[in-house]
Amino acid sequence: MDPDHFEELVEESLEGLPPEFAARLENVDVEVEVRPSRRTLRQMGLLGRGTLLGLYHGIPQTRRTSDYGNVLPDRIVIYREPVLKEAEAVSDEESENLDAAIRKVVRQTVLHEIGHHFGLSDDELRRLDY
Repeated sequence: MDPDHFEELVEESLEGLPPEFAARLENVDVEVEVRPSRRTLRQMGLLGRGTLLGLYHGIPQTRRTSDYGNVLPDRIVIYREPVLKEAEAVSDEESENLDAAIRKVVRQTVLHEIGHHFGLSDDELRRLDY
């Protein structure tokens, strides 16, 4: 998939957020990278196993205090190659059109990382199917 089209799908996911969440999405940059670095995988305990589709860097809103301010934006990174690979697996498993599977995995990944921004843990996000 063309990198520009992939970025458009990420933007679509952001624009499709419910208004109550979009309005509270503060001080966050969302970026697309090709794949996570070996260092990032090692830090996440995934080197040699597992997949990393996206990553949230920042201070979740639930942990911000009155001292929060004058800080760099939180950062959400969506990793294109792992997302595309995951979408291929979803497409095969669910007999789904590849484009629809890509759109689905992009949206789930974006929502998952935004969930971290709002203070949700991986376990909570899994229970919510993100």
